[in-house]
Amino acid sequence: MHMKFSEDPQSHYFFSQPHQPFFLLAFINAIASMLIFLLSYKGLLHIAISTSTFHAYGIVFLVFTPAFMAFLFTTFPKFTSTEPIRLKVYMRVFTLYYLGSILYLLGSIVTPVFSGLAMVLLFAGHLQAVLILRTMYLNTKMPDKQDIYWILHAMIWGVVAHFLFLLAALFSVSLMGIATDIAIYLYLFLLTVTVAQRMIPFFSHAMIEKNENILRIIFSLLVLHVVLENVIAHSSFVADLALVYVIGKELLRWKLPSPKANPMLLILHVAMYWVPVAFALAAITNLITLTTGTNFLFLDIHILMLGFVFTILIGFGTRVTLGHSGNKMEADKWVKALFIWTQVVVVIRLLTSFVAALGWNFMILFDISATAWMLMFIAWAVRFFAVLITGKKLT
Repeated sequence: MHMKFSEDPQSHYFFSQPHQPFFLLAFINAIASMLIFLLSYKGLLHIAISTSTFHAYGIVFLVFTPAFMAFLFTTFPKFTSTEPIRLKVYMRVFTLYYLGSILYLLGSIVTPVFSGLAMVLLFAGHLQAVLILRTMYLNTKMPDKQDIYWILHAMIWGVVAHFLFLLAALFSVSLMGIATDIAIYLYLFLLTVTVAQRMIPFFSHAMIEKNENILRIIFSLLVLHVVLENVIAHSSFVADLALVYVIGKELLRWKLPSPKANPMLLILHVAMYWVPVAFALAAITNLITLTTGTNFLFLDIHILMLGFVFTILIGFGTRVTLGHSGNKMEADKWVKALFIWTQVVVVIRLLTSFVAALGWNFMILFDISATAWMLMFIAWAVRFFAVLITGKKLT
């Protein structure tokens, strides 16, 4: 069936703003991919590709990537003072991502051929999205291009990681390690911290002078982390300790005011505070693993991704959804509960890793952490999908 989209946003509210279809797709993928991963990990469902590969690729490129597209397709034109992205342009990317997501999730159960084809479609959509952002970057007349440069830089690393995942899936599984590290550190984390250091002090009315070198220093240390990890596994604690110092010092410099009365700000502050904590935990656990062989069940990656990236996603996602639908930018009881639940997800996953490290049976906690993740996205969907699809006004 051929879908045709007119340029009149009133004819299809759901597609009228880029964040709406992309957020909805990301959140559905978050539930579906975690359910398939959980069932596969427990041996209740046979999937056609490696369970760990399915999980890593699914979370990075089916959940976080369309969520980032939702945010950047909405905000990057403002960052660059360029024209908004036309509907037919972002719908080309969405169509590739929509078809690729369905094929990947269903294909993983059927045959790796479907998964391979899905990855090609998703890679094509990802590459197209980056080229759209690159065009805006090249056309901007803004005098200060630092933040938009690093956003584009991180997105390009995302495409590099995506290509390496594709090569790993089709030709050489040995590339999976470096593909995952680049995706986590040089793409997801770098992109999120770049947006966060631009937006959070601004939202918090923290009147600070911009640190012109911070992103370059962070990027250099992230590259060091990736290199060390791929030369000697778990030796990245050296870079992680440096990141604790650099990012911790920068956070203290911000002097973020206490946002006790504003949960919409508090969730973003909490996300930022997780960054030095995550890198400190990563340094400690990687050093222990290097010297004793203790398995912490990927604690370093999960705490950074859940404590920081996931928490920011829910905070910014909620903010964008409310702000662009004409709803009040405030957290009601439902939103407050969702924000608290994000931290429940992080803490349960943290406990799962510690239980695994102690050699105890962690499967019950593993089940609880995966279920908590899915409940988070289901609850968000119940509250906000109608806002994304129809522009519903919340009372």
